[in-house]
Amino acid sequence: MASLLISASSLLASPDGGPSRILSPGHLRIEDGVIAEVGEGRPAGAPGIDLDGGLLAPGLVDLQVNGYFGFDMADAGEAGWHTVVRRLPETGVTAFLPTFITAPVEAHAAALRRTRDLIPGLPAGGSRVLGVHLEGPFLAERRKGAHNPAWLTDPTPEAVATLLETGLVRLVTLAPERDGALEAVRTLAAAGVLVSVGHSDATAAQVAAAADAGARKVTHIFNAQSGIDHRAPGVAAQALADDRLSPGLILDLHHVSAPVARLVFRAAAGRVVLVTDAASAAGMPPGDYELGGEPIRMPETGPPLRADGTLAGSGLRLDEAIANAVGIGVDPVTAVDAATRVPADLIGRPDLGRIAPGAAADLVWLGPDHRAHATWIAGENVFGGDHE
Repeated sequence: MASLLISASSLLASPDGGPSRILSPGHLRIEDGVIAEVGEGRPAGAPGIDLDGGLLAPGLVDLQVNGYFGFDMADAGEAGWHTVVRRLPETGVTAFLPTFITAPVEAHAAALRRTRDLIPGLPAGGSRVLGVHLEGPFLAERRKGAHNPAWLTDPTPEAVATLLETGLVRLVTLAPERDGALEAVRTLAAAGVLVSVGHSDATAAQVAAAADAGARKVTHIFNAQSGIDHRAPGVAAQALADDRLSPGLILDLHHVSAPVARLVFRAAAGRVVLVTDAASAAGMPPGDYELGGEPIRMPETGPPLRADGTLAGSGLRLDEAIANAVGIGVDPVTAVDAATRVPADLIGRPDLGRIAPGAAADLVWLGPDHRAHATWIAGENVFGGDHE
């Protein structure tokens, strides 16, 4: 690939490897799909691309994508996977974790094997698949949310070993109060898997014990978990108070209200991870879809629902989550970091989620509305073309 020089009126970068900051103006040079140089001001040479207005930011990283564009990732075929990875850059997402919700352990294992075989054939220029997020089946019945309670089970050593066999599992959400859960956390963490507490009725002390064992995340804070009680704190309270834990936040303003979202950003400063928890209905018109093999309904407004009214994922775009964060008063650097650098670091990918020398040239140009106007993966323009 030839060298590419990009100039931007505003650029969110870590030019010296330190904290993210906005360079106004700023520029970067790409060599062979990697960022070779980042600088403040206008570049010395004539840029190949000159971005006027908006903000050039790192490509977005989503750690929780159940589905999109009509396809559920757990059972999508080749055509569905191709559609999702090709089209996610429309939302600014350049890397993601497909998420499989609760199923029998053997069904999960079969889905993982199917995914392992599909990944090598995915189209070049699509969003990077960083592994798989298993949200279940080691969850609490009382906090099942949209998950099928018949399939919930304890994380036995045999079950954990079966799921790890493909080497594709990158993140596991579990309830630490289940029998065998702390040993499972230790096993998963030792295997390099990020462990997240979620769909859990645990006490704050049980969540702290999970963090002692190696858990480092909390799945969709305040949703399907014990909350904040001044005498009986639960999962959400520990997520905010424990610096070892990064709370995931679905910022569609339906799953969590604006005042509580502001609380999350203030209490867990620098630790918040914006996620979509997108279901197959995301990016689609109102109608009937599926989540984990169960029917859901996408209404005219608001997130998808099960027949009993339970929230069933979301229809959120990750660039929209950034816009919502800014809209409730979060500064743009913090908002973008929560969808880029923080999740990338959490899953051990410091080559993603930042504009810095040596990082992958995954970029998104966010307009004044913080919506993706153009996206690059490894320096290739994969969405949007009007750069002037």
